[in-house]
Amino acid sequence: MAVHPSLLQQFALMRLFSADSLAQLAAHSSTHAFAKREVVLAKENPSPSLMFLLEGRLQAIDFTLDGREVGLHFIEEGQYFGEISVLDGLPSSEVVIANKKSQVVRVPAREVRGLIFANPPAIEAITSGLTERIRAQAHQRQILGIISPLQRICALLQNLSKDGKNPEVIANAPTHQEIAIMVNLTRETVTRAFQVLQSQGALARDGDDLKVDTGKLKQLAEKSSD
Repeated sequence: MAVHPSLLQQFALMRLFSADSLAQLAAHSSTHAFAKREVVLAKENPSPSLMFLLEGRLQAIDFTLDGREVGLHFIEEGQYFGEISVLDGLPSSEVVIANKKSQVVRVPAREVRGLIFANPPAIEAITSGLTERIRAQAHQRQILGIISPLQRICALLQNLSKDGKNPEVIANAPTHQEIAIMVNLTRETVTRAFQVLQSQGALARDGDDLKVDTGKLKQLAEKSSD
């Protein structure tokens, strides 16, 4: 079922297109609901759509050779994904799953691809987003190379705190299971690490957010590597 152009205008990337282009895209776009842990985008086939997260939270993952999940990055409301496959026509390089009940807007690749290449600001926006993700994933690989589980978790939390507007708060913080996937540890290990960090005053839960004492977090990260 088609969507209204105003829905597409909620997304920053789509606001780079003309009203006529948005009307054209909206006529071919649709919304889809996904349950928690449902696969939103698989790796087997090229993505048929450029996708935007309207509501919920998603996580891009991949798998090690022995089948373990490794978290790559989170997709928050308003962000898009599947763009690499849309641009090159090849299968997705990652699997995207729903971390909670989510709603996604799908804009067909066959409709949006040509408009992207004909729109320099859109190309620049997508290129900037890709370079930012590459740098973030390079840092993520460095975190996975840390031997100490506590230090690895501290490094991830420091990274997450830098991504937000307030470094003292990790808004809508990942669950222990989501963090475990990101740092390739068990959920139980993450829970024990959180207990240590909370007992030392480095972390405090505030609803869905985490309050972070960045100084103490850094001290504990350095101490755990001694």
